[in-house]
Amino acid sequence: MKKKPFDYRETERERGIALIKNTNLFNNAKSGHVITYKGKEHLKEEILSDGINNIYKPIQDDVLEYFNKNKIAFWHTPRAKEASKKPTGHILSSQVCCINHLFPIRHDYENVLQIAKTICTDFEKVLPINTDKYLPGYIQFESVSDIDHLNEKKQTQSELTRGSNCTSVDALIYAEHKNGSKYLIPIEWKYTEYYNNQDKSIENRDGEAKEAESKGKERLHRYSDLITDSQYLIGKKTYRNSIYFFEPFYQLMRQTLWAEQMIQHKNNERIKADNYIHIHIIPNENKKLLNKKYKVSQKPLRESWLDNLKDKGKYIIISPWNFIKNIDNNKYGDLLNYLQVRYWNNKNNWICG
Repeated sequence: MKKKPFDYRETERERGIALIKNTNLFNNAKSGHVITYKGKEHLKEEILSDGINNIYKPIQDDVLEYFNKNKIAFWHTPRAKEASKKPTGHILSSQVCCINHLFPIRHDYENVLQIAKTICTDFEKVLPINTDKYLPGYIQFESVSDIDHLNEKKQTQSELTRGSNCTSVDALIYAEHKNGSKYLIPIEWKYTEYYNNQDKSIENRDGEAKEAESKGKERLHRYSDLITDSQYLIGKKTYRNSIYFFEPFYQLMRQTLWAEQMIQHKNNERIKADNYIHIHIIPNENKKLLNKKYKVSQKPLRESWLDNLKDKGKYIIISPWNFIKNIDNNKYGDLLNYLQVRYWNNKNNWICG
């Protein structure tokens, strides 16, 4: 019998369901959320009935307060009818994964600095991010700019909505280099995601041709000139069908432009930045994301994206374990044990070589 190829997402789904059933990791929460799709009800064992139990227990109240008071949107599964003021119950959510790893240490100067030094040993300080009106710390979640530099705001909006319908950064650290320059460290967090070859610059879904084509033209109009003028991205003769409009590069392109515009307009932004380093958090086991030979480049993710950057040092892929491995193991022993059981099934496999 032919051996089935390893499927990281399915493996994590099955492992997560087993943890729900056999441990108290999710506070003995019930799973088996029912969603309706095409007129039929489907039972999803990987979705908790109450999303708050998806969050590491010691931070649950603080996460709700931080997200709701700062008007940050929680991600939800498509078609899920869940309360907007609570996190998704989907155990494979990358937003939840990011929160569980970073939120418990966001007020801890020394340990956030250790994370920053993992990225660059020349960072000497981390700075508070005061664009959070409530509960600011040294790590911010779902960051947006003060000004809509990427032309994403709808006419009916008075400001950008963090985490929804605009370029948001999953997490942000603000650091000072030994030369005195201030750095944005935008963090894009992935867990089990992988992507098909969907071109966001043209019509791309059956039954939605006109709407999708309109969206594609809007995206091209919104970002093409910014890419052409970019100091960091390599321009193209045409952007239609280009790598910049295929995931996961579409996200990386927008976040690069976001960081660049924050730097260029620092006099008008509350976060005053001179430089940036873009961090992509991806588990090593997620081969479908890391090692796929992408149609638009015929190369894996890292090589594909580096080919489109003028400065290759601006982009780093790192595993979740490697990203936070230098925090105080004694102080955060309970957190690390939780992350080990929930996400790091084999910790040694998560360390980037």
